[in-house]
Amino acid sequence: MRLGVLDVGSNTVHLLVVDAHPGACPLPAHSHKAELRLAQLLDDGAIGPHGVDRLVSVIKEALQAAEDKGVEEVLPFATSAVREARNADAVLDRVRAETGVELQVLTGSEEARLTFLAARRWFGWSAGKLLVLDIGGGSLEVAYGIDEEPDAAASLPLGAGRLTAGWLPGDPPDPEDVRALRRHVRTEIARTVGEFSRLGTPDHVVATSKTFKQLARIAGAARSAEGLYVQRELKRESLEGWVPRLAAMTGQERAELPGVSEGRAGQLLAGALVAEAAMDLFGVERVEICPWALREGVILRRLDHMESE
Repeated sequence: MRLGVLDVGSNTVHLLVVDAHPGACPLPAHSHKAELRLAQLLDDGAIGPHGVDRLVSVIKEALQAAEDKGVEEVLPFATSAVREARNADAVLDRVRAETGVELQVLTGSEEARLTFLAARRWFGWSAGKLLVLDIGGGSLEVAYGIDEEPDAAASLPLGAGRLTAGWLPGDPPDPEDVRALRRHVRTEIARTVGEFSRLGTPDHVVATSKTFKQLARIAGAARSAEGLYVQRELKRESLEGWVPRLAAMTGQERAELPGVSEGRAGQLLAGALVAEAAMDLFGVERVEICPWALREGVILRRLDHMESE
């Protein structure tokens, strides 16, 4: 069957269309996305009228794209920007009334667990104990385990979009703002390290998300055009060298780096500070980039339920 997963994230609204059936690898058939940056549209903790109007419009466009591609079922969900909005219920009601879409708002723990499932399926059982890191627009997810369900999962309000909007107003940012954000990020992550370290050393450390992919690319990883199955990694040593360089650049200068989109360039520094802190505090020298993440996890979970019906 042809499935569509509609991801209302903190940065983008992304419809991923896949051809899938239980027991098989989902094959991407179409991708439709629109940059919305909900994490940066919050006004006093609420999504303002313009943001809601734009969200409804973008979801309608995604539904039309799903219909055009012959999608049989759409799996719609929202993450931290909607989850934490003060007017989340009103936003969800408006989306339902005007589009017919019932957005499932995932908890941070659910985000971490579904992303972990996707990474586990991608790397398989031979990867052993997995530590998975994911930096989104609104939050950082961390999960660890040896099975398909992680033994520990955490979600921290350390998304690249959220931190950029709240901590780095300058372009390029003021060095004092960068130092303050660095301290904040490390304090937040350090509070969770003990929960994971007591479970032992992971056999394999995996990173997902656009932020990690772009950081790996500027550090020398293969281009996306070379395919999903090319191994890509990010070394902490390389990242530590890039952080001060990114801090000295304007958003436009970052957008000229290999693999960095103009829409994400402004928040790349915040993402790099989170990635560097997570790798340092968890004692990770290198991460392998996983092509699958939350959207694929949602699809895999749906296929598992189909198989058991």
